[in-house]
Amino acid sequence: MKEVRVRFAPSPTGPLHIGGARSALFNYLFAKNRQGRLVLRIEDTDLERSAIEYEREIVDSLTWLGITWDEGLDLGGNEGPYRQTERLDIYHRYVEQLLRSGHAYHCFCTEEELEEERRALMESGQIVGYSGRCRDLDPEERERKVRQGRVPTVRFRVPPGENLVVHDLVRGEVSFNSDEIGDFIIVKSDGIPTYNFAVVIDDHEMRISHVIRAEEHLSNTPRQLLIYRALGLKAPEFAHISLILGNDRQKMSKRHGATSVIQYRERGYLPEALFNFLALLGWSPEGEQEILSREEIIRQFSLQRVAKNPAVFDLDKLNWINAQYIKRKPIPALGEMLRPYLRQSRFSGRIEVLDEETFWVLVEAVRDRLVCLQDIVREVEPFFEQPGLDPETEHLLQQPEVREMIRSVIRHIPPRFDLDQARGWLKNLPKTLQLPAKKVYMPLRLALTGTSQGPELPYLLTVMGAGEVSRRLSELA
Repeated sequence: MKEVRVRFAPSPTGPLHIGGARSALFNYLFAKNRQGRLVLRIEDTDLERSAIEYEREIVDSLTWLGITWDEGLDLGGNEGPYRQTERLDIYHRYVEQLLRSGHAYHCFCTEEELEEERRALMESGQIVGYSGRCRDLDPEERERKVRQGRVPTVRFRVPPGENLVVHDLVRGEVSFNSDEIGDFIIVKSDGIPTYNFAVVIDDHEMRISHVIRAEEHLSNTPRQLLIYRALGLKAPEFAHISLILGNDRQKMSKRHGATSVIQYRERGYLPEALFNFLALLGWSPEGEQEILSREEIIRQFSLQRVAKNPAVFDLDKLNWINAQYIKRKPIPALGEMLRPYLRQSRFSGRIEVLDEETFWVLVEAVRDRLVCLQDIVREVEPFFEQPGLDPETEHLLQQPEVREMIRSVIRHIPPRFDLDQARGWLKNLPKTLQLPAKKVYMPLRLALTGTSQGPELPYLLTVMGAGEVSRRLSELA
């Protein structure tokens, strides 16, 4: 069995998009399932848009998600360099081979000439593509254009009338007509290779066995297969995974909310929850279970269970999965994760002076109410802010029997609360006041928080403290 070698090769022209993260994840899962290796390389030949800060952000996002690689950027390896701009000499050797064999040629057409050609083809209803006017220039004409100062591109010579078949591990056989492709540029006039050429050379040199990438690259594959054939190289196996759509069945964009991994990280989604969620975007596990550990996902992953149909990014499902992971976090670990978000709270100063035990009570009080970690800023407000009362609640709390109940509660408040003591005190309170429980607990909650929803009363009492509880109740008595 040949060694499985896959790669993730992002362009550092922006943050890691959620679709790119899913592609990286599927490559990682396939490699781990097959005891293979994942290579991370950077496709930075878009010189105007590529930036080192985006490269670092991509690496940080992958690391945060728990997607590790076995060779490539930061790690090195025997098949480097792992940035395309550091591999120009390698590409040049293969370009010369294609030029010598006649599979490629220099093209001196200007942008203006090409645009005029495109416009004429469109107006006549023909397939838009390069006409091949530089395909068979004689040496004299070529020299004349060089003397004019024209700097050529290099185009690949596409054979006419061929049916090109991509054997795709997800989509089956997909056919393309070479006449609809046309001779395409493989090296720009500045000497920088285009994507379709560089990716072939990189995948060959790095011994990539399987190319797992987004469906939008499927149309590039016949061009790449032609280059493999012209160079006498064995092509890898291809698997094109579906697009990710929003709930409106349109391609994911900013109008659907956050699109980059870093945005989800900043909002307080847990890496293991996003890992779990992304794995289910276009891949289905063996059973109905949706909360799966990393190890379970790796064990079950196969390209045979990757769907052809587009995957829908369901934010409600991500929120549910993230909430489940938060609920499973031990209180001390969750508390440390929440501290950076609590520093954004208006009450950060009061929270920082809580003793450790009370802080853990605060975390436990809100844990089951958190969808993402950022929600903590909102959820701590009832503990530290005097509630505003709507007219209906205020009317209820001004009833004579309610005010009398509140005054009685104040007289029985102990000097301090811890969680066990608060639970015991509340349990005995209706008996102490000689009132039904429903005439005690809900009015008490409304008086303390202004709402019938929220953390359980024992947590509220413990975090607020006896003094704050007494103060809030006294304002209504």
